[in-house]
Amino acid sequence: MFLPSPLASSVLPVSSHRLRPPRPTLISPALFSLLPFFWFNSDAHRETNRTTTAQILKDFIFGVFFGLVSDVQRGKICLTMHFNASLGQELTHSSSSQTSQLNKPQIHKTFFKSNTKDALISRLCNDGKFKEAIDILCHQKRLSEAVQLLHHIDKPSASIYSTLLQLCLHQRALAQGKLVHAHTRASGFMPGMFICNRLIDMYAKCGSIVDAQMVFDEMPERDLCSWNTMISGYAKVGQLAEARKLFDEMPQRDNFSWTAFTVSSVLAASAAIQSLRMGKEIHGYIMRTGLDSDEVVWSALSDMYGKCGSIEEARRIFDKMVNRDIVTWTAMIDRYFEDGKKEEGFSLFSELMKSGIRPNEFTFAGVLNACAQHAAENLGKQVHGYMTRIGFDPLSFAASALVHMYSKCGNIENANKVFNEMPCPDVVSWTSLIAGHAQNGQPNEALQLFKLLLDSGTKPDHITFVGVLSACTHAGLVDKGLEYFHSIKAKHGLTHTADHYSCVVDLLARAGRFEEAKNIINEMPMKPDKYLWASLIGGCRIHGNLTLAKRAADALFEIEPENPTTYITLANIYATAGMWGEVTEVRKMMDKRGLIKKPGLSWIEIKREVHVFLVGDTSHPRYDEIHHYLHELSKRMKEEGYVPDTNFVLHDVEEEQKEQNLSYHSEKLAVAFGIISTPPGTPIKAFKNLRTCVDCHTAIKFVSKIANRKIIVRDSNRFHCFEGGICSCRDYW
Repeated sequence: MFLPSPLASSVLPVSSHRLRPPRPTLISPALFSLLPFFWFNSDAHRETNRTTTAQILKDFIFGVFFGLVSDVQRGKICLTMHFNASLGQELTHSSSSQTSQLNKPQIHKTFFKSNTKDALISRLCNDGKFKEAIDILCHQKRLSEAVQLLHHIDKPSASIYSTLLQLCLHQRALAQGKLVHAHTRASGFMPGMFICNRLIDMYAKCGSIVDAQMVFDEMPERDLCSWNTMISGYAKVGQLAEARKLFDEMPQRDNFSWTAFTVSSVLAASAAIQSLRMGKEIHGYIMRTGLDSDEVVWSALSDMYGKCGSIEEARRIFDKMVNRDIVTWTAMIDRYFEDGKKEEGFSLFSELMKSGIRPNEFTFAGVLNACAQHAAENLGKQVHGYMTRIGFDPLSFAASALVHMYSKCGNIENANKVFNEMPCPDVVSWTSLIAGHAQNGQPNEALQLFKLLLDSGTKPDHITFVGVLSACTHAGLVDKGLEYFHSIKAKHGLTHTADHYSCVVDLLARAGRFEEAKNIINEMPMKPDKYLWASLIGGCRIHGNLTLAKRAADALFEIEPENPTTYITLANIYATAGMWGEVTEVRKMMDKRGLIKKPGLSWIEIKREVHVFLVGDTSHPRYDEIHHYLHELSKRMKEEGYVPDTNFVLHDVEEEQKEQNLSYHSEKLAVAFGIISTPPGTPIKAFKNLRTCVDCHTAIKFVSKIANRKIIVRDSNRFHCFEGGICSCRDYW
């Protein structure tokens, strides 16, 4: 059978965040070493009034916090307070007057460390202009310091509180927000509707819906913003019943009160918890109240249906929209890809290209990710070409998506080219290229790249180490891999993940070091997942470890009893050992559970057409030519020394029949078709949905030498590059 190539051309849309260097700590450890000396000296404690002492200490801490005194002065002040309690009386604040706060010439010479950036703030504080100082600190995103200055204002205005609450909201700083709220109460400030709404918004978006509700309940008067902010707050944390209850309590409910903002929030919450029923209820309300004219609401509706698994309804909503922006297009395209509908996703992307709307980096990243997942390199190249024509930011994650796409499609040369053109590759790009080299049979290059990553100052993440450990696995570098595994925590300060344990068990099992693998499994802090057990049973298949294979299979039967792969792998191990009775038992288990082996299929793209082959497939229009070529090729291969490997044929039949069964595996059909359909010397690239079998791997090595072709086969594990009778995996896969 043959299929037309998908219409047009996703790696992970991960942005690269640049971290600001942390500001130096303002409070010296010397402060804490001197405080006990003052507090616990009995003479000073007896002679100093408790209230005065507390106030002195408060002023002193404030002075140290804002750099008012040097380290030497800190010691002197503490000693002076110890021997002369009267100094404390001189420094005592007046809670009702800002003037008294300024009369501290002995200590408060400046409010901030003397540098250019803080000179203005310090001068403003000394002049009592705290509002202006707070504005500057908020503009500089220095929230904690801005909040501290509140204590130096007798009666802060609503604008000061508003500014601080807005920054708390922006930084999602719940603790600081609570301090500001507490200060409004302590200062006797009576918040109006505007400040109350801002408090509700801050609490809701910082995840403290209980505090938001308390503020809402205390409001003597509420406006539309109060109700909508509270309703959307409940909706965003998934408490749809509370959101609906509040809506029902609104004093005046109409299509203006149930705004597009609120509806969109509730729809987003419905999508997040995949509540299709609630989403449909909101949809009905939208239609009844006339909100269906709002494009934002339509976009939220489409997204809700898509995330709740009703992709057809999402598309119907999408098609009804008149003014679709790029965000709406991108969301619908991504929804198709996430739902496994690649043809529809590529087709819709093609429609977008014809619509005149310019894709953004999110669109490109999504489509390139799909190209990577489905090995659609030609489509990815078309997208790359379009990106180059219109210009794209080499620092964007769309550039990282290109690296990933080429790596996953086996074009490591293009992946390197795109990577080298990036002025400052992020960790996603580094990781994609490291994994690409590992999967393409270039483990040494992958490890060298990891060294360059460290030299560049880029901090690796846990996914980076999955690529590094994979490189060690493919190269058989067991001890080196173990060294990297232990360095994850000891050297790089990261936590071992389940993926790391799966990789290291795979590394050990492939090398036959099963005792070490068992120790790793027994000592790991989390429960082994299906990937770890699959790695273990894979190693058992290589080395014929029946006992451990049975243990791994039993664990997999418990985790995913409906996955036929485990049964097939176990049956393969039994078949290799000649245990045909056990093979029969495994097949009976599959029959009892109604499981069918996933058919092995391979495909190859020739002249923009994708040709798909099943094992023993005779439906292709050129089957006779393929069969004849394989028959002639088989003779040449045997003359060159090829011996069919029949160990994994799952039937107790004669050797001749076993050889016949092996002759028409799908990857052999795909490779043969590629050779007879292209000029001599043309590289061949085929793909298989399962792991390629040992016999096909051996056979294609012979084919590459006899036909003088470079043959690349991507199976479910990795790329195999055959050339001159040698595979890039060095027969270690």
